[in-house]
Amino acid sequence: MLPPLPLLDRLVLDWLAEDIGFTDRTTQSLVFHNPKSSARWLLKANGVISGLTIAQRVFQLLDPDCQFHSLIKEGEYLAKGTIICQIEGKTEALLMGERVALNNVMKLSGISTSAYLFAQKIKDLPTKVVDTRKTTPGFRQLEKYAVLVGGGKNHRSRLDDAVMIKDNHIQAVGSITKAVEQVRQTLPITTTIEVETETLAQVEETIGLNLDIIMLDNMDIPTMTKAIQLIRQGSPKTKIEASGNITIDNIRSVAELGVDYISTSAMVTRSSWLDISMRFA
Repeated sequence: MLPPLPLLDRLVLDWLAEDIGFTDRTTQSLVFHNPKSSARWLLKANGVISGLTIAQRVFQLLDPDCQFHSLIKEGEYLAKGTIICQIEGKTEALLMGERVALNNVMKLSGISTSAYLFAQKIKDLPTKVVDTRKTTPGFRQLEKYAVLVGGGKNHRSRLDDAVMIKDNHIQAVGSITKAVEQVRQTLPITTTIEVETETLAQVEETIGLNLDIIMLDNMDIPTMTKAIQLIRQGSPKTKIEASGNITIDNIRSVAELGVDYISTSAMVTRSSWLDISMRFA
């Protein structure tokens, strides 16, 4: 979900201040034939659009009377040449807000497009593709929103969302069992516990710990196959997550092993901006 408008507006105002500075020397030095203008956004590559609400707030904060009309539904895979939206408002506002609005939508749409392509690879399987915390600082909620729009699912957003015991936690404490025992002493009953495993020995250690999720990290297919068998037999209620070196080419082969989730940062970190341009009518 996007932040509520008061919080979203704070982000947008910061972006506008960064981009405009004290004045738009070009726009505010010109005298326009028409004080109000109409513009449209053109999609210049195939993809999934997300973030139009952000673009709308950019223009409306510069011109409260601006009319922003979305012509598409976010989450749909659209063809190059599609007209995405129509905007009517003060010429000055459209020119000053153009870059901030486009940058956000192009970035988020690139993530949504990437998430869509990953999700489509396994759409007929029960496995869900989920994101990670490898996100841009200060932009995480928006990037995770873009993953949802594209058809992916969200993993935890922050460290207080859930317990995830990773390799460095295990190394620092001494064992998986000790780490789980310690976190349970202060953990709210509604908080889930996930443990990252890298070997079959670690998987075997987790079996009797009544965990919510066991992650199989950077395992090859034969090792992962054996790990899944161990977990399904010894802890059938525990969900299984696969992670590490997941690509668009191998995600289906991993999903076909029967894991519940596949997590990958690639939907965000390896996505490319989706090309969009704004053209005055």
